[in-house]
Amino acid sequence: MSVRPRPGEQVPSLTAQVARASNPGGTTAIWVRDRLDGLWNDEDFADWYPRHGRRSLSPAQLATGCVLQFLLGLSDRQAAEAVRCRIDFKYALALELDDPGFHHSLRIPAGRLAPA
Repeated sequence: MSVRPRPGEQVPSLTAQVARASNPGGTTAIWVRDRLDGLWNDEDFADWYPRHGRRSLSPAQLATGCVLQFLLGLSDRQAAEAVRCRIDFKYALALELDDPGFHHSLRIPAGRLAPA
């Protein structure tokens, strides 16, 4: 899989609006996005991927998902389900509300930052 870096990914406006309306006090996922946004981006991971091949998911989104998984003590399956079902996770990963998420077995190449 190859990575094609995305320029600074913004949270879709509807995702942000719904996340804020449904969680006025915030959540851990919202806190992570609001405070760590820009800490890493896809370009930071580009050397970990081959230059050619099928496009991978965003490594910056996967890294953010791993941070949330660790902070909340989630299993791989629980983290993948949260990305699929929770509005605050979609906000944290800058996903559209209808984004299906990713499979729980997905890993960052060579196991780097990948959950156990």
